[in-house]
Amino acid sequence: MLVWSIVFAIVAAISGVLGFFSLAGISATIAKVLFVIFLIGLVVSIFL
Repeated sequence: MLVWSIVFAIVAAISGVLGFFSLAGISATIAKVLFVIFLIGLVVSIFL
């Protein structure tokens, strides 16, 4: 899941540089959501 967060963050950065602002915003949002889900899973797995 962290890999997907990184992939979407890279897509957002490339889209932002090329001027595709709507695609960059969507990709950045997906990357943020996946990163938060990854962090929650990490914390849960540490406690278990």
